[in-house]
Amino acid sequence: MQLASTAPLARPRPRWWTELPLLALVYAAYSAGRLVVRGDVSTAVDHGLRILHLEKTLHINFEHPLNRLLTARSSIGIPADFAYASLHYLVTPAVLIWLFRRRQALYRRARTWLMTSTLLGLIGFTLMPTCPPRLLHASHGFVDTMAQYSSYGWWGAEASAPRGMGGMTNQYAAMPSLHVGWALWCGILLWRHGRHPLVRAAGIAYPLVTTVVVMGTANHYFLDAVAGAAVMGIGALLTRPVLRLADQVRDRLGARFPRFAAGAKSPVVSAGCKTSAGERIPGQRTTSADPTDAPAPVDADAPAGRAPRAEAAASARAGGAGDDAPAAAR
Repeated sequence: MQLASTAPLARPRPRWWTELPLLALVYAAYSAGRLVVRGDVSTAVDHGLRILHLEKTLHINFEHPLNRLLTARSSIGIPADFAYASLHYLVTPAVLIWLFRRRQALYRRARTWLMTSTLLGLIGFTLMPTCPPRLLHASHGFVDTMAQYSSYGWWGAEASAPRGMGGMTNQYAAMPSLHVGWALWCGILLWRHGRHPLVRAAGIAYPLVTTVVVMGTANHYFLDAVAGAAVMGIGALLTRPVLRLADQVRDRLGARFPRFAAGAKSPVVSAGCKTSAGERIPGQRTTSADPTDAPAPVDADAPAGRAPRAEAAASARAGGAGDDAPAAAR
């Protein structure tokens, strides 16, 4: 008897040749969106000054002492600039690859969380273009460490973009800080799913170091970092609805275009297999009759209580013994 399972269809396992184009598309949309929503510079400066004024009122303008520290000590400022310019391009993909290879059950949810939060950050850049501390007037007490130490790296005086490519980035996209948001995403996943103590320690250290770096280099305010963490929190809450919506779209596409559903598993658990009496593992059965599986006819002349097959086996053994006996014994 065939048993039909009521469990939902298993979702196809993510493949790298589909994941890479998807991630590249989202990042390209994010980068293009940053360029499109540059906004008015004066509006961005006003937003930056309002944030700075609010921080001073609340005594949480931590970026001031950190910026002075990095400016005065090149042994700290130069590594901080390298960290700001490169780590989010290295650590975030590394964590994605680690999840894809070692934590397949978590990968799809983590990837969706990251992409959803990134798109939310783009909305923040659109609604609130913000001038970073380093681009405020010098009277506000900030020094652009990226410009100060530009001779040590590939960047120039326009954020972390390579020299001559400053026009390819939006320097007024400070709110929220996705440097901090992405670092927090990495840290949470490393802490929760890393097995080695050093990996879990890195999960704590990485977002904290990133927060210090973005403020000390005068690229973000403290409230930018807080907003980056908030965006990741909202993205985490939206992950399940986004996944549900993606599954619905996939199912509808599969109904209209059967090719999309080719990788779906059969809803029938047995998939045509039946278990016969005495079998411990189901065997594949076909609709055609198999003469070898047919029961042996019952011999009416056989003695009661004796199976015909047992008689045949006994005769075969007797005949075999007779053939192998020496000629003298015959």
